[in-house]
Amino acid sequence: MKGTIKKVLRFFYYLPSNLINRMWYALKHVQVGKQHETKGILYIKNKGTITIGDRVRINSKGKANPIGGGEKTYIQVLKNANLTIGNDVGMSNCAITCANCVSIGNFVRIGAGVKIYDTNFHSLNPFERTQKPEIPAVITNPIVIEDYAFIGAGSYILKGVTVGKYSIVGAGSVVTKPIPDGEIWAGNPAKKIGTVPGVEPQTK
Repeated sequence: MKGTIKKVLRFFYYLPSNLINRMWYALKHVQVGKQHETKGILYIKNKGTITIGDRVRINSKGKANPIGGGEKTYIQVLKNANLTIGNDVGMSNCAITCANCVSIGNFVRIGAGVKIYDTNFHSLNPFERTQKPEIPAVITNPIVIEDYAFIGAGSYILKGVTVGKYSIVGAGSVVTKPIPDGEIWAGNPAKKIGTVPGVEPQTK
């Protein structure tokens, strides 16, 4: 009985944010699947394509996940870029900037304060990036986060990275290289520190 009451109270507590976000999705041309739930108001900028699968849960409020590391979820998709979020994904107060392509698989968990950037935002050449206006020489590379991956709180997933199926990224990591399936990586820069228990190595 208590569980049922809690579910009903939670439904009505987050109903306004769910309705507002649904309106944002429509205005920003975001395709959203079934049984989607948000806690808090999202920031969405979409000049490309955003597709969100079924049963995706997104926290965008400090109270929704009080471990810290972020107070809102920011989703920014630039011109001609493509963001795909699979089914049964959980995301908490994170930021995604997609200038090329970001693909998030099914059953992925993305912790509070995680940053996912498929672009370096500015030219590596100091003379180009200090021009006014800045010379656009930005490097982008797709990011792929495969099914069942877990990204720990406060981590950075940078351009060109693939996080393999079942793999885990430890909290506070900076990932600059592809992570094979079923491995645990952590650190700055992130390196392999172990393997995921109960998962057979995947061959590709």
